[in-house]
Amino acid sequence: MLVEDDPMIAEIYQKKFESAGFDVVNAVTGKEVLKFALEDKFDLILLDMVLPEMSGMDVLKELRSNTQYDSDLKIIILSNLNKTENEKEAMENGANDFIGKTQFSPSELVVEVQRLLNEYGEQKKNKQRLSSKKEDDACVGKKILFIEDEEIFLEMFGKKLENEGFCLEYAKNGAWGSKLATENQYDLIITDMVMPAMGGEEIIKRLKLDDKTKNIPIIVISASLIEGDIQPVRDMGVTDFYEKTRLVPSDLARRVTELLS
Repeated sequence: MLVEDDPMIAEIYQKKFESAGFDVVNAVTGKEVLKFALEDKFDLILLDMVLPEMSGMDVLKELRSNTQYDSDLKIIILSNLNKTENEKEAMENGANDFIGKTQFSPSELVVEVQRLLNEYGEQKKNKQRLSSKKEDDACVGKKILFIEDEEIFLEMFGKKLENEGFCLEYAKNGAWGSKLATENQYDLIITDMVMPAMGGEEIIKRLKLDDKTKNIPIIVISASLIEGDIQPVRDMGVTDFYEKTRLVPSDLARRVTELLS
């Protein structure tokens, strides 16, 4: 889906992508984006930030927080807004990437989007490899929800925990993780603090306010909190807090085993 309200620019991009074999739907307003995303399945949305009716940022937040939308939908911001000033907010709200309109010519943009789609495809294969189980080898161990958006940590920690006999389910954005936590039964929840769509603090608050989940042990892993932010997180009732760049998979597996034995 190409989200662009300037008809001349939209036509140029659409022709370039179609000539490269893409099926392209052009959305002009923010509300159209949300409507089209419900009506059809898209591999990718190229989302402008300045749009009629709703800003691109509001559209992004809705796509990532509303569970009616596919949590695996890839969203790349394509905007004339200053990248330095806007990229951080976009990524924190669940964008997969941020591209300035002046970074690439239309032809170069097609190549870059294809490269990113290939990269996302590899990431998806890795995730499926981590989370899929053969029916004749169903996991019967303790069940863990792992809320984390970085592939390297999903693979490092997830694979080790699976090898130790734990059953893992994965959520790559906070809103989806919160939804899974309330809909399913888990023996333990591991969450990062900085997540797309919903941060770890909000996830923990929701879990602790829900009678169904308030007693589930929570392990927090984070690479971003400063020392002064750690104690308030502990005070929310989490079981453990680890700096994930200093945590080795064997130590995490050992602690999880202690908690769930």
